[in-house]
Amino acid sequence: MNDLSSPAEAKTRRAFITPQRIGVSLLFLMNGFMIGAWAPKIPEFAARLELSEKSLGVMILIFGLGSIVMMPIAGSQIARFGSSIVSKVTAVLLTPTLLLLSLIGSVWSGAVALFLFGGLIGAMDVAMNANAVATEKGMRRAIMSSCHAFWSLGGLLGASTGGFLLERIGVLPHALFVTVVAAVMIAVAWKMVLQDAPHPEERAAGAGRRLPSSPLPWLLGIMALFCMIPEGSILDWGALYMRNELSASLTLSGFAFAAFSFTMAAMRFAGDLIRDRFGAVNTLRVCGVIAMLGMLTIGFATSSTLAIAGFALAGIGISNIVPILFSAAGNLPGMAAGVSLSVVTTMGYSGILVAPSAIGFIAEHTGLGSIFAGLSVLILVTLLLSSLARHADGAHH
Repeated sequence: MNDLSSPAEAKTRRAFITPQRIGVSLLFLMNGFMIGAWAPKIPEFAARLELSEKSLGVMILIFGLGSIVMMPIAGSQIARFGSSIVSKVTAVLLTPTLLLLSLIGSVWSGAVALFLFGGLIGAMDVAMNANAVATEKGMRRAIMSSCHAFWSLGGLLGASTGGFLLERIGVLPHALFVTVVAAVMIAVAWKMVLQDAPHPEERAAGAGRRLPSSPLPWLLGIMALFCMIPEGSILDWGALYMRNELSASLTLSGFAFAAFSFTMAAMRFAGDLIRDRFGAVNTLRVCGVIAMLGMLTIGFATSSTLAIAGFALAGIGISNIVPILFSAAGNLPGMAAGVSLSVVTTMGYSGILVAPSAIGFIAEHTGLGSIFAGLSVLILVTLLLSSLARHADGAHH
């Protein structure tokens, strides 16, 4: 088929970096930064509200519930107004939430604030992913993996500066610093973010409150869920497994998630080029095999060094599966991108939020090693459904 587009359009498509790409990448960076900055605040938050470990667990669950409640609402609003408007509104509302969490003094107000914080993080997540899909379509090249890499980078920046600043300047100044940095990121991104408007059929599709009747978003959601359960398990249980079952030192235990995070971020920056070169299905299949090998290596490791190698392999494998699935969800035929994306993101993130607590219960009876090895079966299911990733290539082919 001949490309009848104008030279200007062709040049835009060939461009590797555009203002729209920078804009949406900044949204991902800001969202990750807010979550990262919250992580080192949790002990102070728990102490201020005099929460027991059990009560803190409930609070963290409320954060997750906020996300799960708001994600589908964001999807319907994207179908009505477009992803750029929803991204910006949720980003502006999210900016002062860490300040709010630093000022509240009672358990009930803390629960409400955490529900809002989790809800706005989740709603913005759906909107910025939808905007990344729209930007991919405009550029005719994959950008989703690098967007997720910027999210990881934001989390790293927020977490690494958070503990230091809390110790040096205190709770409120740290919250003010985070608020100002987040506001600056949004201000810079504001005019660059791709201004998309929903098509009339997308508006109609999103106007109803009904969930999609097509099985496609639900199948992609299962794939995302089955990849994010291992990710959540490594985040919550990796260090404990290294300590308790492999007798690793405190420093070596920390390397478990560090190795996973490092390879994941590095591969996400490379992922778009790989996907453009080999296609979404092939990329997902190779990633899936590497992820399975990683999980099996962790589960059957006889030394902490071997386990760390397994965590690094799992990071390489899992890195680009979820961005590919999000791209596929945003390109499903005859479906509003925001609606299908909200289904896939809600199902996927529930894997990180809900599964780790269940794993704690099972681990008491089986040990964490066999759980990590067993989780490779979930990735196998994703591999069996891998042909669905072909929809991701609709963004730029």
